[in-house]
Amino acid sequence: MPGFTVAIVGRPNVGKSTLFNRLLEQRKAIVDDVSGVTRDRQYGLADWNGKTFNVIDTGGFVSRSEDVFEREIRKQVKIAMEEANVLIFMVDVTTGITDLDADVADLLRRSAKPVFLAVNKVDNHERQLEAAEFYSMGFENIFFLSSMSGSGTGELLDAVAELIPEDDQAIAGADDGIPKIAIIGQPNVGKSSLLNALIGEERNIVSDIAGTTRDTIHTRYRLFQKDFILIDTAGIRRKAKVHEDLEFYSVIRAIKALDEADVCLLLLDAEKGIAAQDLSIFSLAARKGKGLVVMVNKWDLVEKETNTARDYEKVLKQRLAPFTDVPIIFASVTEKQRIFKAIETALEVYENRQRKVQTSKLNDVMLKAIEAFHPPVVRGTAIKIKYVTQLPTQTPSFAFFANLPDDIKTPYRNYLENKIRENFNFQGVPVRIFFRKK
Repeated sequence: MPGFTVAIVGRPNVGKSTLFNRLLEQRKAIVDDVSGVTRDRQYGLADWNGKTFNVIDTGGFVSRSEDVFEREIRKQVKIAMEEANVLIFMVDVTTGITDLDADVADLLRRSAKPVFLAVNKVDNHERQLEAAEFYSMGFENIFFLSSMSGSGTGELLDAVAELIPEDDQAIAGADDGIPKIAIIGQPNVGKSSLLNALIGEERNIVSDIAGTTRDTIHTRYRLFQKDFILIDTAGIRRKAKVHEDLEFYSVIRAIKALDEADVCLLLLDAEKGIAAQDLSIFSLAARKGKGLVVMVNKWDLVEKETNTARDYEKVLKQRLAPFTDVPIIFASVTEKQRIFKAIETALEVYENRQRKVQTSKLNDVMLKAIEAFHPPVVRGTAIKIKYVTQLPTQTPSFAFFANLPDDIKTPYRNYLENKIRENFNFQGVPVRIFFRKK
């Protein structure tokens, strides 16, 4: 089951975002003391003990107004119970058990999914004693932690990681040899219209209301001697526009679609350009090692001069950096302009992702590149790279064997990646580079 997903639920201000940031090891969400201020990122990828899983912070999906606040939270919890594999229920030792906590606990006790109760802000002995009252909630997995300092989060992560099946990591993206292409992007960029234009039938309802596609829909295609599956996802939308749970639902679904796909076709609106939400889904897809193609839709509506496309592409690639070896297709779904080109490109990217380079050829090319530009000397010792091989992984990964693998820095890693890309076609595919002790 690809895409093991952990949802953090609970009322506002108990520290969900702080825990979320800690799991992702970066300050992605904005943390503030005002209730309901989680904006920005609500989802990301966490790694623990060699296992990767999606983390979703439901706090970011709650509307501002007081009366619907509690109703919203209940709604989020219900969706999380349906969609996630594990639920982390967060409470705050400094306030004790509130009515809303008791309500949420009531819902969660009915869940068939594993629930971990995380009692937050337990950062001294006195609070340790106060935290004991939460045993009365009746959950068997209770963790006392401080998401600010990180104490206690390791035990929680260990418990989560134990539930992820070993083979889960390998299955994500494994398939029967039929390329799976997910169409992703903001609402109203034309995802459903693209699907309909390709299939030539009104398979999805197309309307101007943002977010009419609620679910991921798989469509099997046999066209132009090609066989592939298209996954159409609900629009991944920005926070300000939405006052209902549809968004939370779509984001979870889109992340799941990402996990199922081999290649993601990111649709952009030519007039609006690339938004922060697009960039975050793009980087999530790249981190998951998925192939990527960017399709700029509604290109027919843009005023053009000689170099319009070239300039647009240049700006786009600056935003997408550091992963810029990505095909960009300018298209118009309504005019049926270059939409088949987008699919052909996605299938080429799928081929690139499967590409295996012969070890002898790889060493011929790469050792010459290393000879031409040596890694910098470290503490008076020359770093020597003697041998390189491609690893048998889903995403193209290369191991370079060196005498001081830990001392090779990012700029040199980038140089090697660029050389691999120059010599072997990995366009649209994230390439991973590892340094090993020889």
